[in-house]
Amino acid sequence: MAEDYTPKSNGQMSVKDAQVAVVMVPLPAQGHLNQLLHLSRIITSYDIPVHYVGATTHMRQAKFRVHGFDPVTAKNLHFHEFRTPPFENKPPNPNASHKFPSQLIPSFYATIHLREPVCSVVRQLLGANHRRVIVIYDSLMTWVLQDVATISNAECYRFNSISAFYMYSSNWEARGKPFEAETEIFEDIPSIEECATPEIWELWNKQQPIEGKICSGELYNSSRVIERLYLELVAKEVNGFNLWAIGPFNPLLSEQNKDSNKRHQIFNWLDKQETNSVIYVSFGTTTSSSDKEIEELAIGLEKSMQKFIWVLRDADKGDVFAGEERRAQLPESYEERLKGRGVIVRDWAPQLEILAHPSTGGFMSHCGWNSCMESISMGVPIAAWPMHSDQPRNSQLITKVLKIGLNVRHWAHRDELVTSEIIENAVRTLMASPEGDEMRKRAAELSIAVKQSVMDAGGNNAEMDSFITHITRCTLPSS
Repeated sequence: MAEDYTPKSNGQMSVKDAQVAVVMVPLPAQGHLNQLLHLSRIITSYDIPVHYVGATTHMRQAKFRVHGFDPVTAKNLHFHEFRTPPFENKPPNPNASHKFPSQLIPSFYATIHLREPVCSVVRQLLGANHRRVIVIYDSLMTWVLQDVATISNAECYRFNSISAFYMYSSNWEARGKPFEAETEIFEDIPSIEECATPEIWELWNKQQPIEGKICSGELYNSSRVIERLYLELVAKEVNGFNLWAIGPFNPLLSEQNKDSNKRHQIFNWLDKQETNSVIYVSFGTTTSSSDKEIEELAIGLEKSMQKFIWVLRDADKGDVFAGEERRAQLPESYEERLKGRGVIVRDWAPQLEILAHPSTGGFMSHCGWNSCMESISMGVPIAAWPMHSDQPRNSQLITKVLKIGLNVRHWAHRDELVTSEIIENAVRTLMASPEGDEMRKRAAELSIAVKQSVMDAGGNNAEMDSFITHITRCTLPSS
């Protein structure tokens, strides 16, 4: 018997007395934890229970850092915390020759110990009157699910934490870079091999043999408004394989919390600034800058004469709650000189709310996909400064395809020091030039289109509805 669907006030479907449960298996890195936690929030809005699983420290991290909703009080969202054996919790190396966060690798390998607990959760849910359990897993967590493939009435869907642009361009590179229509944009694209370190490719290769045995479809935190061409090209390559672009996951209508006891102090300053007058500077949770790089950035921001918020934190360790964090030094009397024009944030910053604030007019970013989607959603253009992994290709999507940003430093010059003059010029161009105004205009237009797409009858809402309809269908495919 099919479920009873009734429309909700937001235009989505609701599943009464849901017989389907979802298990969410994120990679323990901030951008991945955050994306799948927001996806959990969306799925629970369909009255489907979601069970978010992981190691104890990473569950704490995900809940502590999320913005836009309170996961602790969210209806139908359940957390399953499991202990894993201790792993080496090295600090990041700000002077490493490659910016890839190698200090996180031990925590990634520790996830293999979630294999038995996750399988147990799936079996328990099936024994609790759920006729089907859907497992959504990060693409680097495949090995945790190898036993789930043997469980009847369980299905696994891979979540790609990367852009379709990255996925298609990687497939194109793997095929030997054949000339095809729409591939001209890839002419100077960086090789994926040089964007990460051998140890992460080794981890990836260990999991690939399992992929074909468990995967029933793919999900992207993206939108056809943003990446229609590349989503269609990826879909063409997988030849009818189930694929859904169900992003953006982050809340689109972020409202500032007016409770002074809960509101981050940065907004007391931001509220006083003019519209589009502040550039937000943050390089995510996996970038560690050297003392010299920090000095050049500090001087460049000062010389630009633009207002800024700079999140100056070191990259995450595998366990963000253990050990001391390096406190980067700024030039002498720097914060005193720039008081009123620049704000340094050394704790965890509410990035989504900062990007949503009307005073924020630019974002200097490493171009991690989570940050890209948040910036696009909020209509903020990007000064792209990619560091590793998918970021160099994401920066090309931002600057060359969507044309809502500029390059601070081209990836080809990644081994060269980015001087204060380069930073000054990039900030001035983005924040105080006709060229920057055009990028801001295009970013605002794209933001409107994205928000419209997730409203009733919009493209993304329909795509999410399609995925929910698929996972709650009456029958499973024959084996």
